Amino acid sequence: MEDWSIKSAESVEEFKPIRILGHGDMGNVFLVMHLHSRKPVAMKVIDKQVVEEKRSFKRVQMEKEILSKLDHPFLPRLFAKFESSNHYYLLMGYCSGGDLSVLRQNQQDKRFSESAARFYAAEIVLALEYLHQHGILYRDLKPENILVQANGHIILTDFDLSIIINSLQRRRSRSFDGDKKTNKADFQRPLLDKLNLTRAKNHIDSSTSIPKQEERVRSISKSNSFKNYKYTCHDNTKSKSFFDESHSFVGTEEYVSPEVLWGIGHGYVVDWWAFGIVLYEMVYGKTPFKGSTRKETFFNVLCKEPQLLGPQSPLKDLIQHLLVKDPSERLGFNNDAHEIKNHEFFNGVKWDELEFVSRPPFVPPPFSFDNYEDMIDDNSKIKEKIDFF
Repeated sequence: MEDWSIKSAESVEEFKPIRILGHGDMGNVFLVMHLHSRKPVAMKVIDKQVVEEKRSFKRVQMEKEILSKLDHPFLPRLFAKFESSNHYYLLMGYCSGGDLSVLRQNQQDKRFSESAARFYAAEIVLALEYLHQHGILYRDLKPENILVQANGHIILTDFDLSIIINSLQRRRSRSFDGDKKTNKADFQRPLLDKLNLTRAKNHIDSSTSIPKQEERVRSISKSNSFKNYKYTCHDNTKSKSFFDESHSFVGTEEYVSPEVLWGIGHGYVVDWWAFGIVLYEMVYGKTPFKGSTRKETFFNVLCKEPQLLGPQSPLKDLIQHLLVKDPSERLGFNNDAHEIKNHEFFNGVKWDELEFVSRPPFVPPPFSFDNYEDMIDDNSKIKEKIDFF
């Protein structure tokens, strides 16, 4: 990458647009060609006007700061960043293998074998471990954000929802010294103190009197346990509920954790919940809690248990321990990635050698711009879609 001269790029005029790779909340990602080297580059373009309208300047700065910090084989490297009067530009490596969602759908029965799932899951674990060690909550793990590099290894992408937490929050989010006695109390009490009583009241059976509703909610907020979450699990579709009101959570609805839905504060284990969803999807071909509506999906996340068909196995055991509603009981709460890496499902994985595996389950064919020859010679059509070029 160093010899592309991309690091010194200062203008969008140094690149030619090829095609749109993805759409985001504040901008889009494009495959572009670096004119000097004719190499493929992924360019994220963020619209300043949208940032201003959504008052998301801090969010953009956070993403740029996080990308600037990353140095890991399964995480993106920010080669260059610059801006124009209307846009911010972030330049990263292009992953020619597409994303894990498309790759799964191209498999027989639209699911990965257990060995392939183990390979991709192990690399995801290492990427999340690195992020957490650097105080970064990813918060948007899903197959569409797991890209396959040219060498067949994965890259986590899209840090639009990620945040950097301070040292105090880190201590509350997980134990760095393995002290289980203090960690659970330190994390769980501030988490429950943030319980929104008004929101919770609206989610209790309307047949219960208001004083009794308030008493039940307060008993949960004062307790040091999340296990009473089941009191919310009724399906009163006629009454206005929490599901209809909450739009403040981060993440994609099928992968969002119970504590994020409740808005009671969250730590690193939200990433391990999403990891459990992704692992389930890799081997079952679907997510475990998706309903026919957004409301039903949220209800399932809070109230239903994942269906794990077939005999018990290390894989099913890992998924069960990742998809625990109570974050303080979830695998990864006390010792983060260390707990996941030591699970029986990963027996035999050589963690220090993963990046050097020469034969991943899938290696994309060599990339060539010849497949986009018409676009390169005459990109007037794509210029209509990319108005900043």
